[in-house]
This record gives sequence, structure tokens and C-alpha cells, in this order.
Amino acid sequence: MNALTRWNPFREMEDIQRRMTSLFDWSPFRRSALTTEDETITVPEWAPLVDIAEDEKEYLIKVELPEVQKDDVKVTVESGTLTISGERKAEKEEKGRKFHRVERYYGRFERSFTIPDDAEADNVKAEFKDGVLRVHLAKSEKARPKQIEVKVS
Repeated sequence: MNALTRWNPFREMEDIQRRMTSLFDWSPFRRSALTTEDETITVPEWAPLVDIAEDEKEYLIKVELPEVQKDDVKVTVESGTLTISGERKAEKEEKGRKFHRVERYYGRFERSFTIPDDAEADNVKAEFKDGVLRVHLAKSEKARPKQIEVKVS
């Protein structure tokens, strides 16, 4: 008995990706712990999400680091580059507990940013609260706008 199977072009693309990955022995994606015939989930490697804002006094970098401990985060400034690195540790397996799906990334991360010319690399402050790292990068005095009074005669 012959059965018709539905053609899925994405399955062929995944096969090509799998072959290329094995050829180069590297993958930018990791497979989910749960893979079924109808569903395969690929999750990109984790890089924390970042917001960067600016006002007249400073640059503010907010980094989302859920379930990361303060001691596992490092902020460094070197050669005009601000680097935020750290690690989110995986949950330990407990007896009687099994995971049905693991999509969140665990492990090391690193984000680097070029420090603007008008910022003071020596004046960086970082605070960690509620899973958000806030890095304050002060602007130099000469870069701050100054208001000059115009006199009318």
C-alpha cells in the first residue's frame, strides 16, 4: 500500500542546514529538547536584550538579565569599548522532575558597545535591580549643552 506524504519545503531546508552544520561542525542555532514530527523549534543563541537612551547628562544602557545573579555579571571598559558579560546558569535536574520543553538559553553571554566620543569612560556606574542591569555612562562637561544669555541693548 502506497501512502501520500505531504511535502514540506522547510524539512528539506532543515536537512540542508543539518548537513552544512556537520560539515563546518558549528551551528548558530540550538535544537529544542522536544522535537516531534510536526514541530521542530530552533532557538538562536541567547544575547540579552538592550535599550540605550541618552539625555543631556548621560547615556543609559538597560540590559534584561532575567534569572541572572548580580555576581554573575561583569561590566568592563577598555580601549573605548564597554563590555557586559556574564552567565545564566541552567536549572539543576531534580529527582522526579522532567522537562518537556527547554527553549530558554543558558550559559555565557557577552555584549560590547563602542563608547561615544562625548562620554567619560572613567565615569561608569552600574546598578542591578529586578533582573535589569542599568549602566550609566556620564557625558563629559564639554559635551553638555550650555545656554548662553543674549543681552539686548
